[in-house]
Amino acid sequence: MDIVKNTVTTISLLSLILFSPLTLAEDDQQVGSGPNPFSDCGIGAALFPTTHWAAVTSNVIWDVGTTAVTSATASPETCNGKRAKVAHFINDMYDNVIEETAHGQGEHLVSMLEIYGCNTASHDEVVSAIRPQVAHMITSDGYAQRSRLDKAENYYQILTNRVDSDFAQACTS
Repeated sequence: MDIVKNTVTTISLLSLILFSPLTLAEDDQQVGSGPNPFSDCGIGAALFPTTHWAAVTSNVIWDVGTTAVTSATASPETCNGKRAKVAHFINDMYDNVIEETAHGQGEHLVSMLEIYGCNTASHDEVVSAIRPQVAHMITSDGYAQRSRLDKAENYYQILTNRVDSDFAQACTS
């Protein structure tokens, strides 16, 4: 009986957290006008920008939504912005992006970096900077068994981490 009660309590709390309209307000915005961290932020929103239930599910499965909430709190402007469009593009064009990354150039890479806001002069440097990490990713144990979504998410993380650390001035996300 205690297990059932604990399970119902846990499900109720998760439902309340997940489906409540969580919003954050800035000084110049009306309360409730900020992004919903579970559907508008995080990797879930990046991968499923038009399917809110999938975005919520992805965010919760990935890390119980903490990354999405952190994004909404620390940088609400990134929610459903350029980064989300880049993640969506990577997911949609993953086969082309990964092949062109291996070659070091290609029209999909150009498009991806333009969506990201990288100036044209930085494209070759950005691609050169991520290639070793991407090569390591695709040669790692278990890569072939991973889902396309997982592979795209990993590529996205490599790209954003590298751009944030080395190309912040050249890429305005």
